[in-house]
Formats: sequence, C-alpha cells, structure tokens
Amino acid sequence: MAGGLDFEKPILELELKISELKNLAADGSIDLKGEIKTLETRLEKVKREVYEALTPWQKIQLARHPKRPYTMDYINMIMVDFIELHGDRMFHDDKAIIGGFAKVDGEKVLVLGHQKGKDTKENLMRNFGSAHPEGYRKAMRLMELADKFSVPIVTFIDTPGAYPGIGAEERGQANSIAHNLREMILLRVPIIVIVIGEGGSGGALGIGIGDRVYVMENAYYSVISPEGCAAILWKDRLKAPEAAEVLKLTAKDLIELEIIDGEIPEPLGGAHRDPEKAAQAVKKCIKKALKELKDISVDKLLEKRYEKFRNMGDS
Repeated sequence: MAGGLDFEKPILELELKISELKNLAADGSIDLKGEIKTLETRLEKVKREVYEALTPWQKIQLARHPKRPYTMDYINMIMVDFIELHGDRMFHDDKAIIGGFAKVDGEKVLVLGHQKGKDTKENLMRNFGSAHPEGYRKAMRLMELADKFSVPIVTFIDTPGAYPGIGAEERGQANSIAHNLREMILLRVPIIVIVIGEGGSGGALGIGIGDRVYVMENAYYSVISPEGCAAILWKDRLKAPEAAEVLKLTAKDLIELEIIDGEIPEPLGGAHRDPEKAAQAVKKCIKKALKELKDISVDKLLEKRYEKFRNMGDS
C-alpha cells in the first residue's frame, strides 16, 4: 500500500518485501514459499500490534484517509434502487450533502450524508464535505419527505465541519443547523446516524440527531477538530495530537461518556483496506437498529429521542 501513514511504515516495509519475493518467484525458477510464508506470518503479527494500539490522533489520520469509503460508496455497496434528490428549493444544490430514497434488503429508507471527493476536482466540487446552509436545508427537506411517507432515515456523517465562509454565514449557516436540530427531534420516523469518517462540530450534528448513533472504529465525533482545539488552547495547531487525547473523540471514549450507542468494527488497518467488509458491518448495524426501532410507538420514539440528547452531560 503506497503512500501509507507514518505509523504504518513497518507494515509497508514487510508488504514491499513480500511483493518483491513473489515477483522473484513468479517464473518458478526459485522456490521462496517458505520465506514468503514466514514474512506473511510476521506481517499479520505486526499489523495487530500496530492497529490494535492506535492513539486517538492515529485514528483521526485513518478517518481522513483519502481511500476511505465515503457515503456514496456505502450506498452502492449495501443499498439498491437509490434515487438521488437535489436542491433546497431556495438557493442551490449543495453537493457536499447527498441524499435520496433507497432500499436495504427490501426495506425502504431515506439515506443522506456528507460526500467528499475522490480527487482534487471532485473535492472542490463537493467542498471537501463541508456543507453550506443550503446543504442542511436540502437534508431537512428530504427528511421531511421521509417523515411524510413514514420511511426510516439513515444518515452518514463525514465532515470536518460546516463551511465557515462569508457566503455561508450570510445565508444563515448557524440558523440552518439549529433548525435541523430542532426539527430532527420531532420527526416521527426512526433515525439512524453513523459517523463513517470525520464527525466535526455542528457540521456533523446538523444531520446527527437520531434514535441510534454509531461511530465506526477509526472514525471520530467531536465538538471541534483537534487542530482547532489546539489553536484555541495552546495557540499552536501542531499540538493537535495532544488535543485529540483530551477531546475524548473516539468511539470507545464516546461510549463511556454515553454520547453514542455503539462502535462499528472495521477491517484490520481501516475501512479502506477492505471496503466491502466495512460496508457489511455497517449494513448489519443498520438492519439491527431498524429492527429494534420498528416496533416502538411514535410517541415513545420521540420521548426516548428527546431524553437521549437532553440527558447528555448529566453523568
């Protein structure tokens, strides 16, 4: 895997050696099966040592990995019959948030989420997953449609934060997010929220009010980015790794703090190493949550959703 992260160097070196030996033995003139087997065994051991002891900052680096699956990837891997809907009916179609109706094993859902780009051109078009007010208004318009037709909602969070530019502020960025927080509490259908990568600040929370909230193993969910926190507390963005520690932004920390409902496991090394396996874990989580929420009465659903968020920070 070329272009790996700093802490992955021992893994990359072993993978390179294994690749070189396989190339040498490709024509059958040299038998290197024993050496390759030994290195592969060593590789698995090193992978476990590295990936099972990741620091919060290292997990953030994996959450930002450019090859990590994004919202559209998960939709394509675990859903069918996706029909994308566009626009907020007021200003613009914000491509940093996508959404529409789809099916998960025959069950209709409204799916929406932040969408980053696969290359520089697409990232510019999607604003690196940082939505404008019209993106949150589009999301709310689609969720109101789901509410009207009694269709459960699934949201995928993957953003460093809402876009903080002058135009976004002029068009009511804070107001659009606040409106979503209020209205999502009142939607009369089950809402499942999954943080698949970055879960930054109000940009995440703008589509993050749900009956079940899950964070993937190498994703993070935080009131502010580590860099932003470091810049405020220490006037030094290079202290981001220390900020990541104190922010308690990993899935395990958030479960202990009773902020989220669970962690979704990833393949060893991150979702980008085996996207299909990661997608199946996400699908399993969605189906389990849908089954749990389906039989709860609307009044009870709204009551429990309100209590869930109202009680955060009490313990």
